Amino acid sequence: MRTRTVTFTLAILVLAATAAAAAVGSLHGVVHDPQHRPVPGATVTLSARHSDWRQTTVTDAAGEFLFKEVPIGDYSLTVTLSGFRTAASDVTIVSGASPVVHVPLDLGGVNQSVDVSASPDASAGRTVTPTTLVGKRDVERTPGADQTNSLKAITAFVPGAYMVHDQLHVQGGHQVSWLIDGITVPNTSIASNVGPQIDPKDMDYLEVQRGGYDASYGDRTYGVFNVSPRTGFEGNRQADLLATAGNFSQATGHFSMGSHTERVAYYGSVSGNGTDLGLDPPTADVLHARATGGAGFGSVIFNANTANQLRFVASARRDTYEIPNTPDDHAAGVDDTDREHDAFVNISWVRSINTHTVLTVAPFYHQNSADVLGGPLDEPSSASVRRRSDYLGAQVSMSVTRGAHDLLAGFYGYHQHDRQSIDVTVADEALPPVSVMGTPSGHTEAIFVQDRFAVTPWFTINAGLRGTFYSGGVSESVASPRIGAWVQLPIGWIVRGSYGHYYQEPPLQTASGPFLDFVTSENLGFIPLRGERDDQFQAGLTVPVRGWSVDAGAFHTHAKNFFDHNSVGESNVFFPLTIENAYIRGADLSVRSPRIWRTGQVHLAYAYQIAEGQGGISGGLTDFSPPEDGRFPLDHDQRHTLSVGFDADVPGRVTLGANLYYGSGFVNGEGPDHLPGHTQLDVTVGQRLRSNMTVSFTALNVFNESVLIDNSETFGGTHWSRPREMYVALRFRFHY
Repeated sequence: MRTRTVTFTLAILVLAATAAAAAVGSLHGVVHDPQHRPVPGATVTLSARHSDWRQTTVTDAAGEFLFKEVPIGDYSLTVTLSGFRTAASDVTIVSGASPVVHVPLDLGGVNQSVDVSASPDASAGRTVTPTTLVGKRDVERTPGADQTNSLKAITAFVPGAYMVHDQLHVQGGHQVSWLIDGITVPNTSIASNVGPQIDPKDMDYLEVQRGGYDASYGDRTYGVFNVSPRTGFEGNRQADLLATAGNFSQATGHFSMGSHTERVAYYGSVSGNGTDLGLDPPTADVLHARATGGAGFGSVIFNANTANQLRFVASARRDTYEIPNTPDDHAAGVDDTDREHDAFVNISWVRSINTHTVLTVAPFYHQNSADVLGGPLDEPSSASVRRRSDYLGAQVSMSVTRGAHDLLAGFYGYHQHDRQSIDVTVADEALPPVSVMGTPSGHTEAIFVQDRFAVTPWFTINAGLRGTFYSGGVSESVASPRIGAWVQLPIGWIVRGSYGHYYQEPPLQTASGPFLDFVTSENLGFIPLRGERDDQFQAGLTVPVRGWSVDAGAFHTHAKNFFDHNSVGESNVFFPLTIENAYIRGADLSVRSPRIWRTGQVHLAYAYQIAEGQGGISGGLTDFSPPEDGRFPLDHDQRHTLSVGFDADVPGRVTLGANLYYGSGFVNGEGPDHLPGHTQLDVTVGQRLRSNMTVSFTALNVFNESVLIDNSETFGGTHWSRPREMYVALRFRFHY
């Protein structure tokens, strides 16, 4: 069996901001004087800390103010009024959150100012979803995170996130969703793609949610990666050129440009990359591992007026990976290749009907192809699979804020059409070659409703329901309830708890005709695939201390029809399967500091997890073996993961960054023993040569640790740690 990340979801949150992104939250506050009387008529300004985005409002007769549809990210809040000192504070907004701040104004001259503290970490504002927010600065300062296909922006900061057999896993699972500005990028084809949905260099913020989702967020249980891309609000007529070069013939080029006016903002980028160390090697030797790719990305925002906004986001990417060889395979001339292409177009129209109601209409199109091409010298068979999937759909949603209620309701649906071909040549000339082509199609429709009800200022209930209908190889209808509670204790600590039911529809893959005859000759059969159904319980505690954020949580997930994979013969071609039951449980801890002495920042992410299966294969390719007795470890079971890092500015216009990652070891074969643990230290050093030019040196796996990471059946077979990588990057910024 194998476990691979998929980029798939059943729903999206599309609450576009009036001047920026569709992934949004809101900010509510009260301004009062030293006697705690409300202050009407105060000017309140919310400004993005790393771009030119800003909004201004005036407090009402009750001293209250409200900013709706605020893009995720870090902000500065200022309050001014003649006769009072200017008050300022920093807040962080995540999607769906509604933090409340109380701003006291002190009497004083108009040129005086005072820093105030917002309610503890605004990112924790009334949401039961554990969330990690990674900014552009984090990507630039974390060693290796800005590489084109890197996922270190996730594994360095998110508890329980790790890479194994070239795929990302979070909370003991691999079915995750990628969203661009709150709009899903649907992909039901499990195990089809390597790397992130978007180049990390095009990200402004990456919001990672791991459970406790609202009903609007669909059903990929293990992780939701919501990208807020760069928009052009970062600067006026600004262009960036990045070039890197390093060992393993590594080379990357990335060029971007963007600008904005009060009504229009645009951003675009093109990039190319190549390396002799693409996919993880199956031995300590790196053989036949060349990877090349190219991409383009674009975003346009048009604010027609204060009530209407249009946004267009598009991306196209192509990657080619040689599937790494063992020394024996390399000597035999084995030449297998993974070839991937991905493109999407998202369009959002946001209509602010009034100060309480926002309507969003968001059509989208996504095309994804993944071809695994076997070489002519493969033994005992050469198998090639080609797949192209086209998705066309839309979401219509409406959000309403009334009193203590934040309501969201909507419809989501898409049609999927696949074109699949399978070609198998067997070395035994007595067996004829197999060639099969199919064009399956399917569709998904869902309706959802969600309410966040602030019962009191310190107690909020989140409740929602999602109904999903799927029709493809099978037809299924599922109701998915979600409920959670958020409590702020008198000492400022925040307690949360949630339950959610999730349904993940199956991929459009089957075995029939000559291919079914072939898999039968390999002592395999095919059972129709059905969707995975998960029940997840979560609890957590957030402790804000002087700008530090400490978050601890625990979860338990029971999955029925857990998605996994099996290989076709001894090839690199895999077909999906489902396991009757999976039980995944764990606890995690994350710590983020403020800028210490305005110099450095530290982070820590730790997780303890157990990922086990139970029962036999309930769908997909199977040899019909009887199920094992009791529970057994899944092939990505790893009990302990730890990531610790920092970045700092030091004298001489020098920046330092380092990250230490530890994994206790994945399951050894069928278990129950585990492989030895593995540790990796990454470092980066940069210097600003001029105001618009920086140079940096990065080393990954500094001590060149070489260890077997896992021995599951995936690309190239087993996987060893990647050898030490070193590269130099030059970044040049200019105006045009």
